[in-house]
Amino acid sequence: MRDRTRHELEQALAKKQVPDHAAAEALDRLTEVGLIDDRRFADAWFEAQQRRQRSTRALRHELRTKGVHDELVDQAAAAADDGADLQAAQALVAKRLPSLQRLDHQARYRRLAGQLARRGFGPGVISTVLRDLPRAGDDSPDPDPFAT
Repeated sequence: MRDRTRHELEQALAKKQVPDHAAAEALDRLTEVGLIDDRRFADAWFEAQQRRQRSTRALRHELRTKGVHDELVDQAAAAADDGADLQAAQALVAKRLPSLQRLDHQARYRRLAGQLARRGFGPGVISTVLRDLPRAGDDSPDPDPFAT
């Protein structure tokens, strides 16, 4: 079980065919007593998902799809650490790197870059994190697709 946004609860009640006026009244009361709080939800979502190595950009998108207003999403993102994306990306690379040691440097780079991109990290973060990727003996140039 997890907290739900007001929008998610509205959708669930509509799916159960609860009359609109009754649903609105119930949701207003739950909001009034503090059981529904989209700001608290957004803050908790950022904290929990950053521990799972997700990017700020991906988290913003997820919250918007859950019906959290943009201003609350922005506040939750601002409360997150400025270096959170870089730290999350570094943690993901550290976790995945041991299983990729048998591959050559370019293959490791491509796979890690793909994993980071799928988690929503931007090219700048990916490039920064993978710049110091261990080479395990090969001396080919760094295949940085994001370099200009």
